[in-house]
Amino acid sequence: MVLNYKYLAILLFIWACKDSPKEVSGIEITPKQKDFRRSTDQMIDSIQTIISLVNFRNHPYESAEKLKLIEQAVTAASANNQLSIPLYIDYGKTLLNAGKSQEAIDVFETLLEKLPENKVITKNTKGLHEALAISYMRLAEQINCRDNHSAESCLFPIKGKGIHTNKRGSQKAIEIYKEILKVFPDDLQSRWLLNLAYMTLDEYPQQVPKAYLIPPSAFKPEYNLAVFQNIAMNVGLDVNGLAGGVIVDDFNNDDYIDIIVSSWGLFGNVLYFENNGDGSFTNKTEASGLSGLTGGLNLIQADYNNDGHLDFFICRGAWSGFNWMGQLPNSLLKNNGDGTFTDVTITSGLYAKRPTQSAVWLDFNNDGWLDLYVGNETHSTKELNPAQFFLNTKDGAFKDVAPRLGLNFTEYIKGVNSGDINNDGLPDIYISILNGPNKLLLNKGGRNIEDWKFENIAPTAGVSEPIESFPTWFFDFDNDGWEDIFVTCFDSYSLSQQAAETAADYLGQKKMADLPRLYRNTGSNRFENVTKKQHLDRILPAMGCNYGDLDNDGFLDFYLGTGAPDYRAIVPNRMFRNNAGIAFQDVTYAGNFGHIQKGHGIGFADLDNDGDQDIYAVMGGSVSGDVFQNALYENPGTSNQWITVQLQGTASNRSAIGARIKITLENHDGSTRTIYNTVSSGGSFGANSLQAEIGLGNCKAIKSIAVNWPDGKATYTDYGSSATGVTIKIIEGNENLIEVSRKSFEFPKQHTSMAH
Repeated sequence: MVLNYKYLAILLFIWACKDSPKEVSGIEITPKQKDFRRSTDQMIDSIQTIISLVNFRNHPYESAEKLKLIEQAVTAASANNQLSIPLYIDYGKTLLNAGKSQEAIDVFETLLEKLPENKVITKNTKGLHEALAISYMRLAEQINCRDNHSAESCLFPIKGKGIHTNKRGSQKAIEIYKEILKVFPDDLQSRWLLNLAYMTLDEYPQQVPKAYLIPPSAFKPEYNLAVFQNIAMNVGLDVNGLAGGVIVDDFNNDDYIDIIVSSWGLFGNVLYFENNGDGSFTNKTEASGLSGLTGGLNLIQADYNNDGHLDFFICRGAWSGFNWMGQLPNSLLKNNGDGTFTDVTITSGLYAKRPTQSAVWLDFNNDGWLDLYVGNETHSTKELNPAQFFLNTKDGAFKDVAPRLGLNFTEYIKGVNSGDINNDGLPDIYISILNGPNKLLLNKGGRNIEDWKFENIAPTAGVSEPIESFPTWFFDFDNDGWEDIFVTCFDSYSLSQQAAETAADYLGQKKMADLPRLYRNTGSNRFENVTKKQHLDRILPAMGCNYGDLDNDGFLDFYLGTGAPDYRAIVPNRMFRNNAGIAFQDVTYAGNFGHIQKGHGIGFADLDNDGDQDIYAVMGGSVSGDVFQNALYENPGTSNQWITVQLQGTASNRSAIGARIKITLENHDGSTRTIYNTVSSGGSFGANSLQAEIGLGNCKAIKSIAVNWPDGKATYTDYGSSATGVTIKIIEGNENLIEVSRKSFEFPKQHTSMAH
């Protein structure tokens, strides 16, 4: 046989074109970009293959797909006169979870009409009446808050344009909850929802029956913080989606903070919004090559390859404990530096189908290259998903060294974060576990990877609780130079009785749920539980979280997104102000932060370059019908001083993640004060900007700025004094402070367009 090379060449060309990237309308794609796109398409194909095998009939979250199948079952059963009550109830619940609230109401009311014995509220029938009531509540939210969205929609206490104009849903819910409370007067969940329903009608507190009233005094602010307006609609960032993550950072190096958001599940696309520097944002998702990359409950960023362009990591598959639910792989997105991203998960060695919600970038061995710890979820012994610790091999690839280091834990991990608890220059790791004691991994170092050691010191350090926990972070809340730990609780009561537990907390009644923990670092690898002392002994079941400085006083505050799958978990997200390290003050309602939709990824960043931090919050729940618009809270500003510090590592990792900044201030009375700040993306659910945006309070001057670079030496380099109200860049190895010229701008005061 004679080989026809010309024919072979044609075949090879056809084969190469078969998997070539689709052209993006209006965008010229270079050969190099085609190679990049092919790598991304491989990941998209992998995701689509996994989705094609999902058992949607029994999926607890993908309700829209489940509804298609259950409708077929109901139709078939009805045609044969074999429609059972359990199937019909499942049909009603699925309609509700798929966002078809009126249809769900029709099903539940039919069950009450056809089965008169269900009309009487008893222990056995209460669930059906609750399902009907929450269906009406959800219908009211959809009509008044989602479809007729305003800046005040769903902000607790409900007021102004947040008051419902279509009153039917709340009125019907009130009727049902009053009947439930006649039989079950101690039902705090129904009591909370009753008060809320009256609030949406502008009839709270005057019309609420006295026996069931939660008094307005319960929501009195503990500090008169200035109001942060929700301006997401004004700038086209009111993304309408499910639970997800957010990154607020500069991805195109133009000194303006961009935004990347995700919507979890199997179908929500990652979205990229580029800051135009004039108060507007452009959706660059398609142009950047991110179209088709779906799912992702959490996002974190870093320059993993030290090329000067921020990359990011997508955590997928959370809560999906078994393969039939669709365990999606995580993704590493490489920033190509030309406005596009490439999914390099497969080529970098990170590909794995394991349920993940939380991961953290850190340079654990101080070699100048960021490594990645991924906390996977093991839900049962039937399907083990060990944690992974990816060593950066400095060539664009990673190697899992968790087994070698003894860090491949098979736990239900919900949060991971990193900090240096003993100031020895070696980053340590804290792991939050949903159904077991948490772990604090002390980095003990080593000469090389073969003899590197981590030791779990949580029991002796006193930081194992709460036993059922969720997001976590390190921060130096009292500015003493030692990093402290905050970890929230999310137990079974928080999952199923969140509204009831919240009501009990506000009413001063006995609570069943556990509390969060704030652990103050006392040195010598020991921590003190100061939760009560810091006034944080409250019901704070959080999923989303992050911290920043609301008023530029130099003390770190925090925001919690109180998400939960249950539709009845309509409770406000919570903001706490740090009162000079003495105690935390609830400023949720003073600052306008009490959003009652499900809160998830949260990011603090100075989006308009005016020197104060704005907050972007991802809203939306877990089931496919629980969508809501995200929020962007504009900081009104204060008279306090500030400085923004951009660090660039050279011997250290380029992002300078793990660097400690120490600013010494001169006060007006001649005394001095020190502020500490660590370069990181913040909490374990949501990602702040990696530039250090530092409030200085009412200081007279900055005496010195010192940096402890993450190079393992554990020493500070002093860069001298600086002006306030400026952005400076510090390059490792360069003794000069470089002032960066950045243009500030104002956000528009009126609505422009909705982001899609």
